[in-house]
Amino acid sequence: MTSTPDTTLPTPKKPPKPLSKALGQTEKVKALVEEAAQDLSSVNSDLKEGIGSQSPRQSMEKVLVQSEAIEEKVQEAADNLAEVNVDLKDEIRARHILEFKLVAVKELAEAARHDALHDPLTGLPNRVLFNDRIEHGLAQARRHGWSLAVMFIDLDNFKKINDTHGHAAGDSVLQAVAARLSQCVRDVDTISRHGGDEFLLLFAEVKDRQDLSTVADKILESIQSPCSVTVDGLTINARVSASVGISIFPEDGATADALINSADKAMYQAKQSKNRYSFAS
Repeated sequence: MTSTPDTTLPTPKKPPKPLSKALGQTEKVKALVEEAAQDLSSVNSDLKEGIGSQSPRQSMEKVLVQSEAIEEKVQEAADNLAEVNVDLKDEIRARHILEFKLVAVKELAEAARHDALHDPLTGLPNRVLFNDRIEHGLAQARRHGWSLAVMFIDLDNFKKINDTHGHAAGDSVLQAVAARLSQCVRDVDTISRHGGDEFLLLFAEVKDRQDLSTVADKILESIQSPCSVTVDGLTINARVSASVGISIFPEDGATADALINSADKAMYQAKQSKNRYSFAS
C-alpha cells in the first residue's frame, strides 16, 4: 500500500531548538552540578569546623548561606535540565515527522516511476519499459553471442467482446490474458502490453526454434482456455484466440524496431494462414 504525504501532519508548537544548543545546555547543567558538589563539600567541611569552634552560631549562619547558594544552583540545574528535555523531545518529534514525510515522498516517487513504465490496466510493462529491456537484451546478446526472440501476440476478434458485452468485460478479459501470459514465461523474460489487444514478449538467451514453438503452443492454449469474468455482478463466459508472430535476433533484425516489425509481419502471416503462429524467416 502506498503512503501519501499528509498535509495535516502535526507540527511542533514552536520550532525545535538546534540539537547543538540542547547539548550546550547539558554541559551547563553538568557544570552547575559539579559546582554544587564542590560547594556541598565545602559546607561539610565548615560544619565539621563549626562543631568544634568557639562560635558555632556564626559557623551555622555561614553554612546556611552556603546551603541556600547550593540550593539555588541545584534548582537552576534542574530548570535547565527540564528545558533540555523539552528541546530534545521537540527535536525527536520533528525528526520523526520528517522521516515519515521522507518515506512518503520516496513511496510516491517509486509509485510514479512504476506508473510511468507500466500499463495501468494490466500492470504489465509498457512500450517504454519494453524498449529499454530489449535494448539491454540486444547489448547482452551482441556481447555474449546469444540469440533473443520477440513474440508479437494479437487477440483474434477481440472487438466482438467489447461490442457484445461492453468495454468493462473487454478490460477484464485483457487482465485475464495478461495473467495467463505471465504464467507461461520465465522471470528473465518480459511481457508488455503493446496497445489495445496486442502484447509483446521478449525472450532472452534463446537456444533454438523448437523451444520457441513449445512456448508459443503453451501460450496459445492458455489464451484459448475458457475465460469467465464478472462485470456488474454478471458472469460472462468469453473465449478468445490469438495469432503469434516470432522474430529472432540476429537473422530477423539487428535493432529493436526491426525485430518488432518482423514479428508483427509474421503475426499477420499467421492470422491470414490460420497457422496460429509463424516465424519471420
